[in-house]
Amino acid sequence: MRSVTLRTGIRWKITLAIAAVGALIAVALSLVVHSAARVSMLESARDSQLENVKFLSRYAEAGRKLPATAAINDPKVPGQLRRTAESGRLGTYVQDNPKGLPEVWAAVPLGNGQILTLHSKFVENAKVMRDLDRALVVGSLAVIIGGSALGVLIGGQISRRLRKAAAAAQRVAHGDPDVRVRDAVGGVVRDETDDLARAVDAMADALQQRLEAERRVTADIAHELRTPVTGLLTAAELLPPGRPTELVRDRAQAMRALVEDVLEVARLDSASERAELQEVALGEFVTRRVSSLMPEATVRVVADEIVSTDPRRLERILGNLLANAARYGRAPVQVDIEGRVVRVRDHGPGFPEALLREGPSRFRTGSTDRAGVGHGLGLTIAEGQARVLGARLTFRNVAAPGGRESQGQAAGAVAVLWLPEHAPTATGSFPVIKLPG
Repeated sequence: MRSVTLRTGIRWKITLAIAAVGALIAVALSLVVHSAARVSMLESARDSQLENVKFLSRYAEAGRKLPATAAINDPKVPGQLRRTAESGRLGTYVQDNPKGLPEVWAAVPLGNGQILTLHSKFVENAKVMRDLDRALVVGSLAVIIGGSALGVLIGGQISRRLRKAAAAAQRVAHGDPDVRVRDAVGGVVRDETDDLARAVDAMADALQQRLEAERRVTADIAHELRTPVTGLLTAAELLPPGRPTELVRDRAQAMRALVEDVLEVARLDSASERAELQEVALGEFVTRRVSSLMPEATVRVVADEIVSTDPRRLERILGNLLANAARYGRAPVQVDIEGRVVRVRDHGPGFPEALLREGPSRFRTGSTDRAGVGHGLGLTIAEGQARVLGARLTFRNVAAPGGRESQGQAAGAVAVLWLPEHAPTATGSFPVIKLPG
């Protein structure tokens, strides 16, 4: 069974925690205050009742009329209080009434062996207790609301700082080396968020240094290999005709292409490439390039549009997508142009799941049914060139009849190039567009 995961922000977690603690403290203090006040008032009522019964005892001995709440030898007097008075002592007793207010009794023995009792209900004190309880409830609600507001304020500040840190870290992950999480967080108060930001910045710097070192090593190796590979290819041209010569030339050509691809990947990783923009009719441009690169492919122009892009890089992307379709897919290969969108589809086994999930990766070709050979650089270069153009390159599979694409039974692979409405400038940035309103 799948477990249910609840997602909520840290602001509301802090608010809920403060509100819960405030509610517990308010309830506990209210119970303590209520109990202490009730005990104090009952003790005061018992003392007052005892003084009153002493005073009335002189009235009774003088034969004067007693009030309605006083009586001699009252049969309703509680047994414990009766036994106290019969032993010759003064006493008080609080009789609880489940359906009403408690009654406070006081008893004093008279000289003739009789017992004078006085009892009254806890009326005035009960009114004071109700007012006190009302005040405690209002105070508790005020504490809970105030604590919740404070929690929203504190949690909101922490949440905003964490969101800024997450956004900055996301920009770093997308390849922006100038972003610093600590600067993005900002603020006057220093807390654990700053420690996290500094740790992320240190990690990003370390990773950037490692990637830059790896890129330099890769570029240096590829550059050093270019000269001997070119010499090897030239020497192969001088060999006498024959099958061995063809094999040597073929392998030398493959090695040279690999070296050039590695150099291109290194240049794209350096983020120093800039697009040389020209206005081109996308449908006409793609039709001509596809006709020269793969004459057997079908081209369909749904809607043509003038775009500002780099023709050389766009041709490189198309060439790599068509080469990938020819090598790993099956005919027919179809290219559709619709506005600023170019789709390249083959009818092969589809893209590997790893590529669909994580995107192209160099020197990883995926499953053997589609990419058992090659170096995984074609789609990596296509994606890098698309990034230079400010475009987006996506990959998906066409489900086979029956919809079992997830089980590896696809009816083809589709690569979609989304050209931007506003192409990057010569510096690699995007122009600022003022929207209406």
